[in-house]
Amino acid sequence: MATSTDNEARVALFQSIGLNEQKARETLKNQEVTRVLEATINEARKFLPKENQISKPIGNLLYALSTRSKQQIYKLHGHLIKCICEEKIKNELQLLAAIEYLLSNPVEPVDLKALEEYAGIGVTVTPAEIERAVESVIEQNKTKLLEQRYSFPIGTLLSEVRKQLKWADGKAVKAEMDVQLLDLLGPNDRSANNAAEKPKAAPATEKAKPTTTTNANSDVQENGQVRSFADLVGAALNFHKPGENYKTEGYVMTPKTMELMKEHLKQTGGQVVTRFPPEPNGILHIGHAKAINFNFGYAKLNNGICYLRYDDTNPEKEEEKFFTGILDIVKWLGYEPYKITHASDQFDQLYEWAKELIRRDLAYVCHQKGDELKGHNVAESPWRNRPIEESLQLFEDMKNGKFAEGEATLRMKCVMEDGKLDPVAYRIKYAHHAKTGDKWCIYPTYDYTHCLNDSIENISHSLCTKEFQARRSSYYWLCNALDVYCPVQWEYGRLNLHYTVTSKRKIAKLITEGIVNDWDDPRLYTLTALRRRGFPPEAINLFCARIGVTMSQTILHPDMLDACVREVLNVTAPRIMAVMEPLKVTITNFPSTGVTELTVPNFPADESRGSHKIKFDSVIYIEKSDFTENPAKDYKRLAPNQPCGLRHANCVLTVQEIIRDANNEPIELKVTCAKVTDEGVTKPKGYIHWVSHGNKCEIRLYDRLFLHQNPDDKKEVPGGFLSDINSKSLTIHSDALVDDGIKNAKHFDKFQFERIGFFSVDPDSTNDHMSSSREIIKENHNHNIDDNTDSIKDEQVRRDIRVLSARLTDLKERFMNIVQKINEDAVGYVDQISDEDDASAEGSNDETTVNQEDNDSNEASNTDDDSEEDQTNKSPMRIRMSQLMIESIIDRQARHNGYLQHLPQYPKIMQYLVSNKPSRTKISLRHIDPFIKEHVDENPNEKIYEKISKEIQVIRRKYLKNRK
Repeated sequence: MATSTDNEARVALFQSIGLNEQKARETLKNQEVTRVLEATINEARKFLPKENQISKPIGNLLYALSTRSKQQIYKLHGHLIKCICEEKIKNELQLLAAIEYLLSNPVEPVDLKALEEYAGIGVTVTPAEIERAVESVIEQNKTKLLEQRYSFPIGTLLSEVRKQLKWADGKAVKAEMDVQLLDLLGPNDRSANNAAEKPKAAPATEKAKPTTTTNANSDVQENGQVRSFADLVGAALNFHKPGENYKTEGYVMTPKTMELMKEHLKQTGGQVVTRFPPEPNGILHIGHAKAINFNFGYAKLNNGICYLRYDDTNPEKEEEKFFTGILDIVKWLGYEPYKITHASDQFDQLYEWAKELIRRDLAYVCHQKGDELKGHNVAESPWRNRPIEESLQLFEDMKNGKFAEGEATLRMKCVMEDGKLDPVAYRIKYAHHAKTGDKWCIYPTYDYTHCLNDSIENISHSLCTKEFQARRSSYYWLCNALDVYCPVQWEYGRLNLHYTVTSKRKIAKLITEGIVNDWDDPRLYTLTALRRRGFPPEAINLFCARIGVTMSQTILHPDMLDACVREVLNVTAPRIMAVMEPLKVTITNFPSTGVTELTVPNFPADESRGSHKIKFDSVIYIEKSDFTENPAKDYKRLAPNQPCGLRHANCVLTVQEIIRDANNEPIELKVTCAKVTDEGVTKPKGYIHWVSHGNKCEIRLYDRLFLHQNPDDKKEVPGGFLSDINSKSLTIHSDALVDDGIKNAKHFDKFQFERIGFFSVDPDSTNDHMSSSREIIKENHNHNIDDNTDSIKDEQVRRDIRVLSARLTDLKERFMNIVQKINEDAVGYVDQISDEDDASAEGSNDETTVNQEDNDSNEASNTDDDSEEDQTNKSPMRIRMSQLMIESIIDRQARHNGYLQHLPQYPKIMQYLVSNKPSRTKISLRHIDPFIKEHVDENPNEKIYEKISKEIQVIRRKYLKNRK
């Protein structure tokens, strides 16, 4: 623990290179940066005369080196520090290029000549050269500049100059560009710019024809195909290229790393190689769908391959049905493994490597009990330093069954990232293994097996959920300890949903308690359950793609998944009519002497997509709820004094007589009918569905299994998840009737029962007994509406807003993660912005927009109002501005669409935006550009909200139409 005296000494040291006191103290909050910067300054002093202080330009570069470099090349910093002190590296652009070179060649000895050539070390660009290059670029674009003035994207001009003068100082180029533009165009007149920007009126065009898709930007095509995970998320996956493992943060280099990397590339041909490694001791759930899409999707995006590897290291819980079930689900989601492998395929090799660890004195046999090893403050084992030969013999004895379970383990001599000491590599289990039988009685643990199997299969990107982050250090340690190829482990946040449990143990408890029937009970969120419920695989893949890949632990509302399902089924599920609670209706003046056949389109919005025949006779059945004797004022369906239309039959029913049972309940209606087109017939207020000569069907309506959002939360549910069961989670209608559109339907075929919802044929259906499960309610399911219109009641608006709200909340969470990342990396400072810098920012705000084309150029990083040394670490003030900007985008969306007023408002933000210059907020958002590109699956600007905004507008128009 550093003392106050030590800290004061460090503050003085940091001030000696030009940092002000505030920035120096902020730097101390980041222990890693503090350690590296302190070592860098001390090293720099070796190359400077003792009487010379470190100048501010040199200090800025030393600070940038300490904050922009990576751990794997710290040992090579001496070469760069020497070049900085000798003023061969003059600007940050050269420094970043030098860092990039060392990351690509992180071995000793460094080829200094190649380094200098790659990074332009020693190259000087004079002001005269900059002036000529800027003049040349402006001349080439003079016509458009005069026409568009300051609306012209200035970033493209800066990029052109950069092509000519790669090592020119960005700030000097920007300053010269400003001078020459001012000379050519005069002052930046906003009214003139606005006039130039004003688009010409577009000529009138023919009104677009309606389509069956919900909006032009839908991710779902008319045939039900959805944009892939790679299409929607791939651009955001800023991972290393195969063979460039050593460029990733925290990757551990050894003298053999580059040699092993060459062999790896030789075997893979530079291909991306991933794997999906489930444990075959349960059925996959919705969280696994994200892992499947991520691993297979990322490989597909990069023309790579993905293994399906069963992590079968726990023989007690593994069953053959889980092996087949996992493969079945992977294929159902549309993916085909490159190869199917098992961790147990390598048991012999893993055993030999374990003995090698012992020979290298990196593992030992331990006799501590399991309870003694729990937690993170475990005392060092008394057997840690036992002789190597003794551990080798004892390990052999473990293999030969000479110990009981729990009497001995093999432990590795390493410390995990969370501080856990000496993780277990092998334990004793006398259990039959599904694949190897009784050959082994010792089994490797996940910590030992996982990384070595990855190495054997030449995995380039080992993708796993965030809870495995604490195991990354042991992952790298073990591969390097055995001198084998070491993949890169990347972590991402796992996916969870409210109102469910996904723990295999808890699902098994629900089954044994008789609360649910099996792993595929449609009330669960296992993937087999969702398939049985009728969720299309395309909808699940779309859901995974839309939530993206972030480091945050995401808990989402099920409405988001339902929205994706509805979006797919809306264009794929044929419409048919079904009556869940039939009420007999006899038409006394039926116009035909026999049964009439009607042709009904499968998709009313597009009749070209087929049709089916239904029967229409004098006896039909309607929903009991579609008739009432005491109608409310806005009631539109059938009542004694209110006629009602029949869907697809072109007729209106009028009640003549009500036949009742012993309890005075209606059991039959006698009605007359008339064609809607007959003279004197008033158009009905509403239309209802019906069935004649229906097919009997058992309809199951599913609701949430749990009453509370977080059934695992002891505060929310003190009695535990078993006490939170929704007793009404399953409703069965045994006497439902469905029209002939369901004839010849196969298991898992999906339909939309008009005015009720989307249904799927259950796999327990037979020719004699049809059963159907409701997947989700139809968007427009309220029976109080006229199904011949697009009117939507408040309930539907609220439901859609819940979905959009959940999506906005998820997007906000992603942005907040970006800000958190900035705060973690920042050691910034608060400086008063000089008048000169304020003027610079004001003069250049037209080109400093969020989506500027030169975001990646050095000029872009030098055009905002930071001082030159603050290009890598943002000040707390600027970090706060970034937060405000991010939240204000969401707030602006909410205020612009009044139906999102229930979202949290941000009055302080709005007050801030009023009192600060808009240009300043634009610039602040550009500061987090790199983090947005790295962590968000869309472009780093407000376009990320366009789809949601358009959906909100659709709801708004329908809502207003209904209100009218």
